[in-house]
Amino acid sequence: MFDAAKREKADKWQKLLAQTAKRTGHARPDLNEEERFSERKFGREAAFLALRRDGMAGSFDAGWTPNKVTLLRVGVGFVAVCLFGRSTWANLGAVALTVAAIALDALDGHLARKKKMATPIGAQLDVLGDRMIENVYFTYFAVVGMVSLWLPVLFFARGAATDFLRGLALKAGYSGWGANGMLQTWWGRALVASRWSRGLYAAMKCVCFCYLGLELALTRGPVALLGSLASDAHMTIRMLAHVLTWTTAAFCIVRGLPVLVEGWKYLARSTSAAPRETGMAREVA
Repeated sequence: MFDAAKREKADKWQKLLAQTAKRTGHARPDLNEEERFSERKFGREAAFLALRRDGMAGSFDAGWTPNKVTLLRVGVGFVAVCLFGRSTWANLGAVALTVAAIALDALDGHLARKKKMATPIGAQLDVLGDRMIENVYFTYFAVVGMVSLWLPVLFFARGAATDFLRGLALKAGYSGWGANGMLQTWWGRALVASRWSRGLYAAMKCVCFCYLGLELALTRGPVALLGSLASDAHMTIRMLAHVLTWTTAAFCIVRGLPVLVEGWKYLARSTSAAPRETGMAREVA
């Protein structure tokens, strides 16, 4: 009787594992009878948690695509910037939304890889989202006098140049990343397309934006939480802000160099092809 009860529980656990494998697409070989009884104690709880987790993930994946997450990220970033400078809690809420926007940047890439929905258009949309987020943040902080006006100008100019060259490469049949990417050198792929580089750049922007947002909430304006500070403390806070912002800008330039160097050949091809096309058009005419 006791063996029959244990066998029944083990069979239930096995069915739960089979349902989990069906949901996740990861098959697991059947366990023999001895293994089923040895893992019975913890297997059932793990199976229940896996089913609950996979069910929640499945319902999320069913309605969301990487491009939708990118659009949501841009919207969250704009809402965060709109909240800055309104009140103490609005400033802190804007900082929290900034962290959420950076987290969504990682989520859209994860979804693209997991659901195998990575496309050249999606990659371009992701880059566009990055440009909109960083430009709107740095422009706002420049307007309120927290960073130099040249900082958003630098980011805008760098983004315009690299995106222009990426567009030429896309027209020539190359994508921004992947096996058919425009970057052919190992150092170019490491600086631009590698996960560590993209993750570090996203982390640096997140720290930079959150630091400036916290400085705004704590030390600036009539809604500052800390009020007036000693000149030495204020100078230290300002100096650290400059170090963070210009370090982020320097890394932005470094990541753009491979695109500028290797993308120049696509510009040369386009300019050399234009006279030939013009001559052919004249001959036809």
